[in-house]
Amino acid sequence: MDGPVDRPRLANGWSVRTSAACKAFSAFGRPGGADMYIAVKGGEQAIEASRAWLARARRGDPQVSELEVSQIAQQLPLLVGRVMSEGSLYDPELAALALKQALGDPIEAVFLLRAYRTTLPRLACTEPLATAGMRMQRRVSAIFKDLPGGQLLGSSFDYTQRLLDFALLRPAGTPAPAPEGTAEPRQTDAQSPLDVLAADSLIEPAAPAPGDPAPPDITRDPPVYPLPRAARLQMLARADEGWVLGLGYSTQRGYANSHPFAGEIRHGKVNVELVPDELGFAIDIGEVELTECQMINQFVGGTGAPPQFTRGYGLQFGHGERKAMAMSLVDRVLRADEFGERQTSPAQQQEFVLPHGDNVEASGFVQHLKLPHHVTFESELQLIRALRESALVRSATADAELPVTECAK
Repeated sequence: MDGPVDRPRLANGWSVRTSAACKAFSAFGRPGGADMYIAVKGGEQAIEASRAWLARARRGDPQVSELEVSQIAQQLPLLVGRVMSEGSLYDPELAALALKQALGDPIEAVFLLRAYRTTLPRLACTEPLATAGMRMQRRVSAIFKDLPGGQLLGSSFDYTQRLLDFALLRPAGTPAPAPEGTAEPRQTDAQSPLDVLAADSLIEPAAPAPGDPAPPDITRDPPVYPLPRAARLQMLARADEGWVLGLGYSTQRGYANSHPFAGEIRHGKVNVELVPDELGFAIDIGEVELTECQMINQFVGGTGAPPQFTRGYGLQFGHGERKAMAMSLVDRVLRADEFGERQTSPAQQQEFVLPHGDNVEASGFVQHLKLPHHVTFESELQLIRALRESALVRSATADAELPVTECAK
């Protein structure tokens, strides 16, 4: 690619210090070559050039219209919702901006959003969200055919054939209107199917922990294992979707003896309420788009509890059914100690599941290997040479001590 920007001479913005360093580096490892590893140093000019090339990659072909943040927010809502959830910040515009800045890399976008979040003051805490009053755009259940209040299919890939739609290669213009009689998103007081089971004591009650303690804040207090369920749910909500999905899948393949049912999945908008000190009563300050999932699982009884169904819970910003379902599966198996169940699988181990799901920490730890490790590598290089020399000496000594056989004569 031609242009006014100087291309970095080595990957990651690193350039060679001198021509002598080049010669030593090229001779490294050859008989008679350099006896030590020669590091390369980066220059400010090379790093600035790397940033300029990143900006060019972000823009792409100038002949193609630039992607606007509003387009990302409106036309890639599932990706925006994932970035908001894993970034722990509900702001569709900022999540879309982070995705544009990160060239569409969701983990990098999550990193940007979390970094911005640390600059924001904490003004107040809201009231608990009342998801029962959700203005639902979608609501399904797998346990009852005749769901109280009816099924609301809404927007979903579940009813498509998963075939590439080549018509999308051309601008579609204004979308076709919804068929007549299609229900708009609505607020409903429809009874949850889990409430039907709870009325007959067939499922554990949805009750707070004894004493109703204030939930810990995992963004302010370091985790101390074992964590209470409120802290586990926070960590799962912002954990990497792929990680949680894989763990949830493992529980269904026999690594936790789990056979769940999707009790209810809801997607829609919920009012956010705040109680100002000056007023003393709750007022609406906005709304958030959420996806909520409650899984139910069989429990044969024990520790003083009768046989009944138990719950797993998942909640995500935006429309994220897959993550909410996987989260509810993992939440349930992490409750094994509550029900006296054997902990035999990785998905049941808090210290394995929770810290390794943070994709920002995981990405940083893996990608830090790209940074200079000259001193560490030099020490291991010297160790390898010493070990090789020692092995050669032992081999030569052993050959000299071999007895002379008749064949050798």
